[in-house]
Amino acid sequence: MRAWILALASLAVAGPAVAAGPDIAYGAYQRGLYMTALREATARLEQSPGDTAAMVLLGELFNQGLGVAADPAKAVEWYRLAARRGDAHALSLLGTLALEGRGMEKNPGQAKAWLEEAAAKGEPRASYNLALLLLSSGAETDGLRAVDLLRKAAEAEIGDAQHALGVLYLKGHGVSRDPVEAARWFERATKNGNVAGEVEFAILLFNGEGVPANEALAARTFRRAALKGNAIAQNRLARLTFAGRGVPQNKVEAAAWHMMAAAQGLNDSWLDNALKDLSADERSRAERLAAERAAAR
Repeated sequence: MRAWILALASLAVAGPAVAAGPDIAYGAYQRGLYMTALREATARLEQSPGDTAAMVLLGELFNQGLGVAADPAKAVEWYRLAARRGDAHALSLLGTLALEGRGMEKNPGQAKAWLEEAAAKGEPRASYNLALLLLSSGAETDGLRAVDLLRKAAEAEIGDAQHALGVLYLKGHGVSRDPVEAARWFERATKNGNVAGEVEFAILLFNGEGVPANEALAARTFRRAALKGNAIAQNRLARLTFAGRGVPQNKVEAAAWHMMAAAQGLNDSWLDNALKDLSADERSRAERLAAERAAAR
């Protein structure tokens, strides 16, 4: 949620109640000066009681426990104040918290109502979360509407939505199956930091599905996701490195990636067998490499 709120400084501080000029409160938040952000947002509300951006920021500080003790219920109070004034971001956050049962009783019906209202106001994260709710119903009409909502969120560069839309195109759910379109959305998701989309894009690159086959680029893409801790990417990179596909063959490297994936519960009997003849020195080097990479995350 923190990454999302960093965009609020440019998105949400609009309206006659908010003074023009630099947003000191959000600037402090972005720099990690949470006590300053708390003080500035509070001061703004004393001067302008209708400042919904300041309310949302205070809600975020309490929700995440930044500069104050975490208090989701208090966060909900601030979000509700902003939502009553029609703030789309607050409505979206309330919908998410109602789904999670965080700071309030879990209430899917109320969550959907808040997300509907936020999505109608053009809030892309709300469109994404509402789409997930609709997809979970299994109804065909809900599925079709979910595709439309995902597309709106994806066009707004929400990486999670781009990944989800890519999956729908890859599987042909709610849309005609189109690997080219799937690859396009996975690539955009990758550029927006979505690791799941990055892994899907690497798989398509390796298989040459929807994009020209490129094992070297696939390996580099897997590596980026693997270094971020994605177990699937670590497993696939281990296999590529053992086989020398897209990268030089290196059994120690392969073993290190395999160990990292296995530590997260992704076991692979094929790799277990392929790497069973490693020497004690090679295994020790792989263990050190895996530990160094895990510690660097």
